[in-house]
Amino acid sequence: MIRLTNFATRRKEPFEPLDPENVRMYVCGPTVYDRAHMGNARSAVVFDTLYRLLRHTYGEGAVTYVRNITDVDDKINARAAESGRSIADITAETTGWYVEDMAALCCLSPDETPRATDYIGQMIAMTERLIAEGHAYEAEGHVLFSVSSYEHYGAFSGRSLEDMQAGARVEVAPYKRDPMDFVLWKPSEEGLPGWDSPWGRGRPGWHIECSAMSEALLGRTFDIHGGGGDLIFPHHENEIAQSACAHDGAPMARYWLHNEMLQVDGRKMSKSLGNFFTVRDRLDQGTPGEVMRFVLLSAHYRKPMDWTEDKIQGAESALRRWRALTTDAEPGTPDPQVVEALSDDLNTAGAQAVLHQLVAGIEAGEVEAGVLLASAQLMGLLTPGIGEWADAVDLSALETAFSNIRAEAMQTKDFSELDALKARLVAAGVEVKMSREGVALSPGVGFDADALKELP
Repeated sequence: MIRLTNFATRRKEPFEPLDPENVRMYVCGPTVYDRAHMGNARSAVVFDTLYRLLRHTYGEGAVTYVRNITDVDDKINARAAESGRSIADITAETTGWYVEDMAALCCLSPDETPRATDYIGQMIAMTERLIAEGHAYEAEGHVLFSVSSYEHYGAFSGRSLEDMQAGARVEVAPYKRDPMDFVLWKPSEEGLPGWDSPWGRGRPGWHIECSAMSEALLGRTFDIHGGGGDLIFPHHENEIAQSACAHDGAPMARYWLHNEMLQVDGRKMSKSLGNFFTVRDRLDQGTPGEVMRFVLLSAHYRKPMDWTEDKIQGAESALRRWRALTTDAEPGTPDPQVVEALSDDLNTAGAQAVLHQLVAGIEAGEVEAGVLLASAQLMGLLTPGIGEWADAVDLSALETAFSNIRAEAMQTKDFSELDALKARLVAAGVEVKMSREGVALSPGVGFDADALKELP
């Protein structure tokens, strides 16, 4: 039994899909105007792991995972204006970047990746429905959702009417009947993306796209809606309101899940603090995507995730060890304790703890390596084709050279050459262990095979 913490009820509940043979999940995806940062990556990795668990539980063909692409947005327009490039070029390039970077983090491709610009007709149709039902109105070329027409507005996010009104009164547009009313459609100026509509040439507001696309691909009501905690208000609050009003009160989704934000060394990640980085930044610096995924799964998704270099090093060391143990293994059946941990509100930290226990069991001859392999692969780790960074390396020739230099140093009492070689090995990420029995060299954290080419 999978149990999930449903934000809509504030409780951990048994997950009971509407149709076990057609489990449906929608996750808010990226606005494609730049590289995905590590906070974006956390959401993608969390819901990819849930997708894997659902497929394991209900069958690969029984789950539909939709993650949208927002390719019409003011941020994209601004990037085009400042760069002098076309909006189409920017969105095509950045969408490709996102797909590549998430694949590097071992994320499976969603079953559907709808682009907002492909669903403008559905957004217009939903907006027309809302107007017809008295939940939206036209004003100066805009169409706005009337918040007062939905009596439950604010219940999802738990915000009081006073708090919402206070926040909405900053630069209130004169055409709004209520400061909290939000845009469903707005006019487009010359040079900006626009589509013909009953209200003139324009483009959709942000919130309407997810309601329209999820309805088109998953139906009026589906099982799980996910996203980052920063989307609870106003985005998800507004999605719920407009979807319910467009669908005769039917709920948009039955379970709502949100991942907490990512921190760096205990501080919020931001450009102003100088601790902001993208997935591509870390890949270019040599951090394997599998290692990043391991770190992102080391904390429960509903808790802040603190990114530190110590965690990167620990993840790399663990994964090297796990890959060495499973080199010749075939995936078996995932360990029941790993499945149990993941089924308990996606407790990835608990599942990782079980994986460490399995490693100890393999080394003690009590556990088959295939169990570790299958268990890790359920979490998107140790998957084929992404472990080249941890491939076994033959360091025997270097061990012999190091041993000879060490023996000579012991005779001459001149350890300068030995110390210099050891320093170069350590700099290349090689772990050097010396004992009475001899010398043992093995790849360690930050191992760089290219740096060894000039060594004896």
